[in-house]
Amino acid sequence: MFPWGHLAFGYVLYSLTRRALGMNAIGGREVIVLALATQLPDLVDKPLSWSLAVFPSGYAIAHSVFLAVPLGLAALAVGAKYDRIRLGLAVLVGWWSHLVGDVMLAVLTGGAYTVTRVLWPVVVLPGSHSDLSFVEKFVYYVGEFLELLQSSAGPYVFAIYFGPLLLAAILWLADGAPVVRELWDWAVDPQ
Repeated sequence: MFPWGHLAFGYVLYSLTRRALGMNAIGGREVIVLALATQLPDLVDKPLSWSLAVFPSGYAIAHSVFLAVPLGLAALAVGAKYDRIRLGLAVLVGWWSHLVGDVMLAVLTGGAYTVTRVLWPVVVLPGSHSDLSFVEKFVYYVGEFLELLQSSAGPYVFAIYFGPLLLAAILWLADGAPVVRELWDWAVDPQ
């Protein structure tokens, strides 16, 4: 999944979770924390793999359920303790949605290493294209994605990648456009 896919998938799950729990409007701080949490595994593992060669692949420590589950629950507990349950929930949903999204996408597109992507250190995935720089790897993966869009699976891949973006946009508007709403309110009345 690309960053915008993780963000959209995380926002959809967060918004629906909030609705299911009967919580009131989503605030801008939550959305910012959620946005960072949805990117956390890649922000940690990709540089450690692609630039620093600490791990052979970009699916390592921050993609591991063995770290994400206890730390996600800890974020929720800390949020509850300091009356910031929404921020703790944003961390938990954002991080976990990233892992679920990576596994789901691999399953839906018939990719290799489906559930094993989140089982580090029990399963250490092999590196790929280790001779390429960070930028070259990024360009390679974008090219691979564009080829997939042009294949017979293209319409399904398009729906998998861009369907959550549309749903997230609809939910974000229904939630009152958090972040933009707060910025607008501040610009109109900057107390």
